[in-house]
Amino acid sequence: MKMFAYISQKPSYRMIGKEAILYEKLPNDKVRCTACARYCELGKNQIGLCGIRGEVDGRLDLFVYGKVITGHVDPIEKKPAVHYMPGSKVFSIATTGCNWLCKYCQNYDISQRRKVEGTDMTPEEVVQTTLNYKADGIAYTYNQPSIFIEYARDVGVIARKQGLFNLFVSNGYDTPETVKMMGEFLDCITVDFKGSAEPQFTRRYIGVPDPKPIFDTLLEIRDKTKIHVEITDLIVPEAGDDLDYAKKLCKFIYEEFGPEMPIHFLRFHPDYKMMEFEPTPVKTLEKHYEVAKKEGLQYAYIGNVPGHPLEHTYCPECNNIAVKRFGFDIEEYNLDQNNRCKNCGHQLPIVGTLSKNYKRERFQFVL
Repeated sequence: MKMFAYISQKPSYRMIGKEAILYEKLPNDKVRCTACARYCELGKNQIGLCGIRGEVDGRLDLFVYGKVITGHVDPIEKKPAVHYMPGSKVFSIATTGCNWLCKYCQNYDISQRRKVEGTDMTPEEVVQTTLNYKADGIAYTYNQPSIFIEYARDVGVIARKQGLFNLFVSNGYDTPETVKMMGEFLDCITVDFKGSAEPQFTRRYIGVPDPKPIFDTLLEIRDKTKIHVEITDLIVPEAGDDLDYAKKLCKFIYEEFGPEMPIHFLRFHPDYKMMEFEPTPVKTLEKHYEVAKKEGLQYAYIGNVPGHPLEHTYCPECNNIAVKRFGFDIEEYNLDQNNRCKNCGHQLPIVGTLSKNYKRERFQFVL
């Protein structure tokens, strides 16, 4: 789907970054960005909706290459990814900008301001910082990472050589071109459906006319890469909590990915332009969980409700708690070194074993 979306036709100042890879030149002296499903076509000095990719002298530049706006050391469970390298630490980084216009964004100051700022960090410096903090991997998060994917790729390739893994926290609004580049360095991705991908919700609260590219991206990742995938779904009360659409989403996941694909139903908290909304009732999240289970998904979770019993991973064979959690912390790991249930021996689809980092202090502000 083509979308002609610009921040400014005549920027108040001239921005120059590093030439992007994901774009093509058009015969009408424009460039077409292929980093996200908006496919912005940009003329002279025009900037894409994301605010960080724009036309410069007949090419497409990534203005935030090497500019990290924020960095934290987090538990991987915060992303949330619970079936990949459990208990590990990740150095979480972001640039400014985003290809979505979420009215509830808790990171709006970096994603929605459409500014170009950040601490200058080469890919080598990002990796070295990760190693200095004894983290296990790098998470590209807080804004949509595919809009700065050329930078993420350069970081990620070096990270892998140092024994680190790479994780995207993504809205999935991508293209075959971005998925192909992901395959060069990415190990894990969480794809977040907002409001169960109900089209009226995505149009009104996200500025996305059609959620179909998200589904297409998931299938592309499945067919063209070996990236571990987990699904999240932000449930917004009254605006994005339709159980029929939750059922459609769960049915898609079951039919295309099977019963072992994890799905996380996340509690909404009021922020940015949606302060008048209440937090998602826990009962609403529980109803979504029930829908997932009825559709055959074995690993459904409720997120952002610390202490809720549906935070845990349950063995689908004996129903014992396989991994007990409180928020982002692992309290019990009742699996052996091969991730088999210690009670019944059932094999759980978890990549990696419990990290030695899981007992260390994991919340640190870096940048």
